[in-house]
Amino acid sequence: MLARIIVVAILTGIISAFDMTRAWTIPFFVIALAAVFVIEGVRVVPQQSAWIVERLGRFHEVLQPGLNVIIPFVDRVAYKHSLKEVPADVAEQVCITRDNTQLAVDGLIYYQVTDPRLASYGTSDYMTAITQLAQTTLRSEVGKMELDQSLQSREEINRSVVSVLDEAGRSWGVKVLRYEVKNLTPPESILRAMEKQITAEREKRAVIAKSEGDKQQEINVAEGSMQASILKSEGEKTAQINKAQGEATAIRLVAEATAHAVTAVAEAIGKEGGLQAANLKVAELYIDAFGNLAKAGNTLIVPSNLSDVASLVSSAMTVLDRARPAGVRS
Repeated sequence: MLARIIVVAILTGIISAFDMTRAWTIPFFVIALAAVFVIEGVRVVPQQSAWIVERLGRFHEVLQPGLNVIIPFVDRVAYKHSLKEVPADVAEQVCITRDNTQLAVDGLIYYQVTDPRLASYGTSDYMTAITQLAQTTLRSEVGKMELDQSLQSREEINRSVVSVLDEAGRSWGVKVLRYEVKNLTPPESILRAMEKQITAEREKRAVIAKSEGDKQQEINVAEGSMQASILKSEGEKTAQINKAQGEATAIRLVAEATAHAVTAVAEAIGKEGGLQAANLKVAELYIDAFGNLAKAGNTLIVPSNLSDVASLVSSAMTVLDRARPAGVRS
């Protein structure tokens, strides 16, 4: 404001130096001074912002978003704060793990000013305070863990840092919303060792997978052979059962046919003239049998009395008579 008043005084002196504009000197000075007071007394605060007003060097009020009026020379805007969520980088630092391994860690912190007055007077620079505290807490948390655990516990580290920063930030008028670890970088020697370990683990898994595949293949082949043997034996068993059932059926049918034939012959013999016909048939068969015996071998079988062929035929025709039970008459 003082610079504007000096400018107004210079312009007033220039106007008073000329005769033709000297009459406008006092009106110009009054109007210009009033304009300076209006400009310095009116403040337009943007949305999601808070301005701290000091009156004669002492905290007076917090200007809210919109049009505000202050008293020039008495009031001044000392601090301007954004109430939005602000991301800020936390510089990379080297932490020592519990197993004495160096680990380069950097992160990203998200904070928001919740109390503009405390943010102005609670600390000289809340951003530096938050960043330094975040680095200190991060070193402490990583120092409690071994390297492998640190690489796998990002969420736990984030929660621990946020908890400490949020508690400390209450006296600074700042709320830490979250903290994210961006990079966890071990030394080159550790990275090479980890790559070798990962390669070995992959090769191990490949060998195990191959052996499991070979094992499963052998199991499948064995089960297939067993199933084939079982099916083959079942087929042979079924074939034998079917064959036996067929033979039994054939024998039964032959026996039934023979029984029917015997029954028919018996019925025929019981009829009139049946016995004589049967004796005649037996005699024919008897003579044919002697003839076949003579053809089958070198031995010739003849009756003891060649001249008595009639007695041979008579003997054959009396076979059924001798076999007939007593009391049966023709």
